[in-house]
Amino acid sequence: MIEIERKFLVTSDVYKQHAISKNKIYQGFLNSHPLRTVRVRLKGESGTITVKGLSDKEGTTRFEWEKEITGADAKALLQLCEDGMISKTRYEVPAGRHIFEVDEFHGANEGLVIAEVELGSKNEAYSKPDWLGKEVTGDPRYYNSQLSKQPFTKWKS
Repeated sequence: MIEIERKFLVTSDVYKQHAISKNKIYQGFLNSHPLRTVRVRLKGESGTITVKGLSDKEGTTRFEWEKEITGADAKALLQLCEDGMISKTRYEVPAGRHIFEVDEFHGANEGLVIAEVELGSKNEAYSKPDWLGKEVTGDPRYYNSQLSKQPFTKWKS
């Protein structure tokens, strides 16, 4: 399956007023190599394992394979992950025909808030809420796999 998404910084917390869901997420990486990342995620009591390929030059498109696993399996696999666990709260926020996933990061990435929207094609139109800021699609610093290695709180301004 091919994933097409755009990623943005968030400028205010107005999105919380429109959120239709809120979930705590813990994720780690069994492999964080840019050519192939293998992520384990625990969201509530459910788990997933995801394999992602290298992004295209714009950073909008890449191969993604995901499989549901039990929460117990996810917890066990998280123990095997590379250093740098990601902890975040995800809000799902409708905007036009799309749902934005807004991630509020915690721990070593505290202060970072990113919104992502998945699209059916690279050129698909979408509504841009007022709380969307600078687009960071394709900037590898904002990939979760990289945030696990180089956390936001360690970046030099």
